[in-house]
Amino acid sequence: MIRPDPPRRLLVRLPNWLGDAVMALPALAGVRSTFPDTVLTVAGIPSISPVFEEDTEGRPQQVVSLDRAREIATLREGNYDAALLLTNSFRTAWAAKRSGIPNRWGYGASARGPLLTHRVSRPRREMHQSEYYLELVRGLGFDAPAVTPRIRVSEATRQRAQRVYAAAGVAHDAVVIGFAPGAAYGHAKRWPPDRVAQVIIRLAREHRACCVLVGVAGDREAGREIESTLPPDVRVANLIGRTDVRLLIGVLERCLAFVSNDSGAMHLAAAVGVPVTAIFGPTNERATAPLGDHDVIVHDVFCRPCMLRECPIDHRCMKRISADAVYGAVSRRIERTA
Repeated sequence: MIRPDPPRRLLVRLPNWLGDAVMALPALAGVRSTFPDTVLTVAGIPSISPVFEEDTEGRPQQVVSLDRAREIATLREGNYDAALLLTNSFRTAWAAKRSGIPNRWGYGASARGPLLTHRVSRPRREMHQSEYYLELVRGLGFDAPAVTPRIRVSEATRQRAQRVYAAAGVAHDAVVIGFAPGAAYGHAKRWPPDRVAQVIIRLAREHRACCVLVGVAGDREAGREIESTLPPDVRVANLIGRTDVRLLIGVLERCLAFVSNDSGAMHLAAAVGVPVTAIFGPTNERATAPLGDHDVIVHDVFCRPCMLRECPIDHRCMKRISADAVYGAVSRRIERTA
């Protein structure tokens, strides 16, 4: 395909999942390197777009949060020459057309091909989600080498995180290990809370680590289950539901290591440079593992990856991952920095 002419103002419509938005960073870097003089705006739902107010690949000049009720009006007000759609939905392509953006680029899936002025066929082979976005921009003729996603934390965000840590009683010189015990996709992605508690106990007693729980409000039940299992001599800083996405980035930066199910927080931690121990059950680690030097733990059973939100049998893919396996991976990361 012939590369589109450089637009004066380009809108990039972000994916609607946090992890996907992070995995799209290499594609954004390719857009920026191909069109260095274009005014780049990224737009997404309010829970995702603030990530790009930190220093990310692509260096967008503007970040827009889209209210679905006013999405078309907001896009029209931007006076964009072109839109790159990292989403797959018909609705987002329809909104771009209705807003009057003259050039619309994206995968020609979900019957939206006629709404696009430059469309790329979706790849048929299995690939990592980050590669999926790279294939789109390469299909449009952009120069887009594979790079590891990186987010550089602003000083303002770092100071916010320091205040939160201080309020939670975390000493400035503490060995901080982060945990994301939830997962937005469904309960099937969650490693049992009692296993998380076992790892926290060993890290606290054997490494004198201060463990921090993070997540969205919907993860509070998992946090309460973990805390109720801990003995009196082990405490955690429970920040679940107490951070916005930018504050979460600052909190993660402080961690020496991070333990997570397959989640957006997992990808954020990797992007800020924290070594991740990623626990995968029903989802496919070949498609969404954190990019870079990280530990991915799976227990292969006949039914995984099933991609189901709830397990219809005994959740064996997660229950057969031992606390020893996860503790060992985290412990080795701590020892490397000693």
